[in-house]
Amino acid sequence: MNPPVRAAGVGPLRPDPLPPIGVFWLFVLPFAALTVVFGVWPIVLSIQTSMTASATALKPNATWVGLANYASIFADPVFLASLGRTLYYTTLAVVSTIVLSLLYALLLHSVWVGKWRTFFKVAVFLPVVTPDIAGYVVWRWLFDQSFGAINVGLTYLNLPTFGGLASTQTVITAVLIAELWHHVGFYVVIFLANLALCDRSQWEAAEIDGAGPWLKFWHVLLPQLRPALLVNSVYALIQYLKTFTVVAVMTKGGPNDSTNFLSYYAYQLFDQGRYGEATAMASVLFAIVIVLALAVMYLQKPRP
Repeated sequence: MNPPVRAAGVGPLRPDPLPPIGVFWLFVLPFAALTVVFGVWPIVLSIQTSMTASATALKPNATWVGLANYASIFADPVFLASLGRTLYYTTLAVVSTIVLSLLYALLLHSVWVGKWRTFFKVAVFLPVVTPDIAGYVVWRWLFDQSFGAINVGLTYLNLPTFGGLASTQTVITAVLIAELWHHVGFYVVIFLANLALCDRSQWEAAEIDGAGPWLKFWHVLLPQLRPALLVNSVYALIQYLKTFTVVAVMTKGGPNDSTNFLSYYAYQLFDQGRYGEATAMASVLFAIVIVLALAVMYLQKPRP
């Protein structure tokens, strides 16, 4: 309820008038329409396509097959391996992103960086606005086994070379490094915005009580960062579950299918004309995103 305000002149307090309901819908309807047209409707069409035969999926009178495409993909060992690989990579990437971006934000928020604060802010955010394809092409060159700068530098320092994109043992790490470089700055900005709103008096009270750095971080600062942790966790979860561009540019799912994540495998099937199975995989991925995002929101919900 709006607080009462005094009318001009002398008189009783009256409530601040609410805007007409028409004004509310004037602002809401354009965004609601865009959401339905470009968000909800494509999802509905994708789910519908997943229940039709691939040969007729894009025709006006598609043949309805129900859940046959879902049964087919869950019987596909490549799909199951891709699903497990996607969940593993997502877990690794989300944890790495949250930890690294939080540490970087705390560094920028501290007094240690001094006059270099602006430089480090620009340095971490510049990759976010760099076209992802261009950035991943450069990383592919850096990891090249023949002339890549990373192995050239390691060789110069008499250190073991890095397998990079050519080895199944290191390709996940190489892809993750490129992804962190491109995305971490976005999460740093969200943490910095939350840090600016934290109550400094609680930190000072903990110092007076003799709390150490770890206790102050865990019991004073981290609870106040809950909004940023929730936003960053959910967004990172969605982003890494649908990892596609970095794979398409750097590895093409290799070597030996070690980076053939679910989005890329669905793209391969779609490219082969297996539309029903491809959209079934997309629907499964969509369901996983919704369930895990809701789970993260529930786990981070404040407890009484």
